[in-house]
Amino acid sequence: MNLKLSLTFFLLGCLSILAQTKVSGNVFDENNEPVAYANVIFKGSSQGTITNEDGKFYMESDSNWETLSVSFIGYITKEIPLPKKSNYNLKVVLEEETAQLDEVVIVTGKQPKKNNPAIDILRKIWEHKRRNGLRKFDQYEYDKYEKIEFDLNTIDSSLMESRIFKGMEFVFESVDTSNVTGKTYLPIFVNESASKVYGNNVTSKERDVLKGNKMSGFSNNQFILDFIKDLYSQYDVYENYLKFFDKSFVSPLSKTGINVYNYVLSDSAYIDNKWCYNIIYYPRRKNELTFKGDFWVNDSTFAIKKINMQASKSANINWVKEIYIEQEFDVLNDSIFLIKRDYFMSDFAFKKKDDARGVYGKRTTLYDNYQFDKPHADDFYNEEVFEYNEDTYNRDDEFWEANRQETLSKDEKGVYKMLDTLQTVKKFKRLYSAGTVLASGYVEIDELNMDYGPLFSSFGYNEVEGLRIRGGGRTYFGANDPWRLEGFGAYGFRDKKIKYGISGKWLINKENRFIISGGHRKDIEQIGASLTTSTDVLGRSLASSALFAKGTNDKLSNIELTSLAFELEPIKNVVFRLGADFRTLSSASDSFNLDYYTDDTFTEIASELKQFETALSVTYYPNRRMTGYGVERARANNNFATLFAQVSHGEKNLMKSDFDYTKLQFSYTQPWQVGGFGRLLTTVEAGKTFGEVPLGLLSVVPGNQAYFSVYNTFSQLDYYEFITDTYVSAHMEHNFNGRLFSRIPFLNKLNLREIIGLRGVWGEISEENIALSASNVPYNAPSEKVYYEYSFGIGNIFKVFRIDFNFRGNYLENPSARNFGVTGSFGFYF
Repeated sequence: MNLKLSLTFFLLGCLSILAQTKVSGNVFDENNEPVAYANVIFKGSSQGTITNEDGKFYMESDSNWETLSVSFIGYITKEIPLPKKSNYNLKVVLEEETAQLDEVVIVTGKQPKKNNPAIDILRKIWEHKRRNGLRKFDQYEYDKYEKIEFDLNTIDSSLMESRIFKGMEFVFESVDTSNVTGKTYLPIFVNESASKVYGNNVTSKERDVLKGNKMSGFSNNQFILDFIKDLYSQYDVYENYLKFFDKSFVSPLSKTGINVYNYVLSDSAYIDNKWCYNIIYYPRRKNELTFKGDFWVNDSTFAIKKINMQASKSANINWVKEIYIEQEFDVLNDSIFLIKRDYFMSDFAFKKKDDARGVYGKRTTLYDNYQFDKPHADDFYNEEVFEYNEDTYNRDDEFWEANRQETLSKDEKGVYKMLDTLQTVKKFKRLYSAGTVLASGYVEIDELNMDYGPLFSSFGYNEVEGLRIRGGGRTYFGANDPWRLEGFGAYGFRDKKIKYGISGKWLINKENRFIISGGHRKDIEQIGASLTTSTDVLGRSLASSALFAKGTNDKLSNIELTSLAFELEPIKNVVFRLGADFRTLSSASDSFNLDYYTDDTFTEIASELKQFETALSVTYYPNRRMTGYGVERARANNNFATLFAQVSHGEKNLMKSDFDYTKLQFSYTQPWQVGGFGRLLTTVEAGKTFGEVPLGLLSVVPGNQAYFSVYNTFSQLDYYEFITDTYVSAHMEHNFNGRLFSRIPFLNKLNLREIIGLRGVWGEISEENIALSASNVPYNAPSEKVYYEYSFGIGNIFKVFRIDFNFRGNYLENPSARNFGVTGSFGFYF
């Protein structure tokens, strides 16, 4: 063992005082090869673990144990005496069972699927498979206590003595030791919540009533809280696939499990007076989204009593070094088994090396006081739009003593005080501010209660403006501000013009989220990059000022827009919006125009379009969760569908508008988790414009001349290549999450991910609209056949890059048609 690892184990012994017995080491065979997935338990108990892929293990217990038992099929069980409370760096060598070679087939790697008692038991679990016992009743309710914690891990002397913590050394008084990994850690965030959950299986509704919440740590705790809750969404181990980090892991209880896991019947014992079998499982192949671990199953009901799952280190998932899950159940009888404890821990780190420093994200959920068949009125289960109650976040110690189902450790109790003290340290404030700039793109100016930014849009380029610089800001008193003002100023060095914009929003009523918004903007924009107009008056597409583009991006428009809107959310996740816009459009380029005829003889031409438009829309976001309750909120999850419908009407002569028309639009976006085959994202969109309108009011099929991959655009279309007044489009993108590459030698070591895409559009344009146009843009529509593209992508290159190879499927005869192109993107994804 090297000096640093020895020092770490010394710190473990000095800093952790809660565990009575701690042990770590390595398991080898007689050839000095590591024995992966060996069973390690304290003799005489059901407390144990299994070795990792390198034969390493760590374990601790609150009780005193004198002997460690190590076993694996085909080897003689070895018992190791534990003379001290802490026994580190044990080397355990297992010998093969030579005396039984004639009777037992010795397998150290893949286990047989036939004549395997563990798989026989697994089939019994499938036969008895049922939903959680709650589903056996019409109504149910229970108390839930949840604790979420973030910890900085691998605390060693080099970190303690580093300059970054100078003046903040007091934080190390809260260092503890993980009973899963054996690493030291420092709590940096703790949140506790107590709630009452009510459910109705007849109507499939559930309501979670928050009774108390206690936070510590950073000022934007709710964002951290929602982030970790989204990552650790609810799951059922009996399902075939378990979704974590937006990926589907094969459950060890899955009917497809025998194809991806090895199973070994290891032991049997009484647990809570019920005889149970212990089965160890581990992956058959590397690089797949699988677990290793063991579970205890009752011998008569074949219901799971206890299970632990640890993700394989080779699993194709970024920034996560460890995932560890424990669940415990109360098996009451043959048809009722209720979860009582759920523990989830992940180790976030840039590298997967054992000594890499990272952050633990932990969630512990406890369930108690189950009650059944107590009916409530149907509207009782409806979720409220506004659920914030200030008293809920200011509960006293007496409340927590009564509702906390698990006692806090000494260091967890101290973290509240430590973090409050930490936020008074100027150096910490500076470090925290730097982190928020990277996360939000805004620089906080506390003295003025405003933010400067976003920094990412400070520079841009297009053929009209040349180099473009932009500065902006917004008011910011807190994350839940009831009102917000925002503005920007920009300048183009080629056109030598100033652009500007200002907008405001005001939350009038929290209960139904009645919001009034408005603003004014004068800018240059590429309006041929989206089928649906943005509702943000300051919104501007990437196509308007991409630093690099394919071909000439000169079909840009001058836009002057004044907007007023009213928004209402009477039912959770159902948003109505009534808006009125007045816009002036004209060409911003000498080589492009929006000209149209103004008379019946087609002789008089206008180059500027003025139009007043009203729009009524409804958007439905089923299962969406939001963070905060102010005028602006953030999404807490991304696995919800979006259904959008809008009717827009232009009134001629109102405010000197030029045209009468009505436009109908509809879109439906849905993410799909396709079992172990990855994630599919689909969008269907349709629209029709009634009335005669010029180019500036038609539906331009969104092209993409940028080198960035932009979903819901067509990578091989130029801007304004297809123009329609009636259209239907569809987009599909499927990410296999490395399922295919993981089975190919060499490629499986790179953790790449394969992505396929298919997109198509059909549309037409009326003869009347064609006749109205005096523009130099040719009017073409994909009316003869559906225009389509397809793409093949490779993601997770160096964990952050993605490259797409895009192919144009037809309309190859169009002038300047781009048959093939490469686009890419950058981002941090799990």
